[in-house]
Amino acid sequence: MLLKQTLLITKNAQKGSSLVLAIFILVVMSLLGAALLRMMATNEETYVYEVLGTRAYNAAQTGAQRKLQQLFPLNTGLDSSMCTADDTFSLANIEGLDYCSVKVDCLEVKHENVSYFTVTSIGQCVINDEATSRVVEVQAKSMN
Repeated sequence: MLLKQTLLITKNAQKGSSLVLAIFILVVMSLLGAALLRMMATNEETYVYEVLGTRAYNAAQTGAQRKLQQLFPLNTGLDSSMCTADDTFSLANIEGLDYCSVKVDCLEVKHENVSYFTVTSIGQCVINDEATSRVVEVQAKSMN
């Protein structure tokens, strides 16, 4: 009889322990899920900035190449009149750079009949209030 009473008391004392364990597991799993969601959102934002940064870099490269092509056109001589400051243009007609613009500055320095050019190109891409910019600087000299 004493053994039966002891077994009954132990069974009654353990009735709520599985409920406490289940609540603990739910809380821990919820915290892990929230941390995973936050990590995924951060990774997504990083990816967006990486893509926009690459596009801005390509826009800056495009601006620098365009200015150098204007300064040194094929089959003709140097056209230093094209070295102007604040040449801004949109890249809306180029696929992949349609939300980008570029600002190109050119500085000419002459020394002993040789022209030295510094072309600074700033590419900027803006999509839904997210903006990135990259700068490319190229130095070139005339072959006089």
